[in-house]
Amino acid sequence: MYYWFAATFLITANAACVAANMLMLPGNWIMVGTLCLFLLTAGTTTGPDWTTLIVVVVLAVLGEIIEMFSGTAKASKKGASRRAMVLSLVLSMAGSIAGAFVIPVPVVGTAIGAIAGAAVGAFAGAWMGEAWKGTELTRRTEIGTAAMSGRMIGMLAKLSIGAAIFVFQLISLF
Repeated sequence: MYYWFAATFLITANAACVAANMLMLPGNWIMVGTLCLFLLTAGTTTGPDWTTLIVVVVLAVLGEIIEMFSGTAKASKKGASRRAMVLSLVLSMAGSIAGAFVIPVPVVGTAIGAIAGAAVGAFAGAWMGEAWKGTELTRRTEIGTAAMSGRMIGMLAKLSIGAAIFVFQLISLF
């Protein structure tokens, strides 16, 4: 009985964590934490085990690496400076947080605002970094666009890995 109560909590919490990934919150890592808490409290020999936790940790690390470097990798291919890549990453995070508060529609507006804010922040950071360096306007725009599209690809990849973690944990419960 307790196992299914804990499993229901795990599923509910993990579903919220997948949604949290869209807001650039550490949803994958919270799923790691909820699984660890489940393993420590459920005290059962069925369902997920410590091997499941190791797989989930590896997936979460992979998601973070892909998300962090996808935006800078695309910008780097276009010849972006380190300054532009760092500013792109920082302003992408700040833009996501600010964007979450811009559209006052609960849940959906917050997610759309966070995604749009991350995109705008990635573009603006790369563009400003290149402007600071003295790069010409069209080149700055190309680099900013590459940083923005790379950031969106990274967010999508992290969200996909978060969904994979959710499904993997869900299947391991049975």
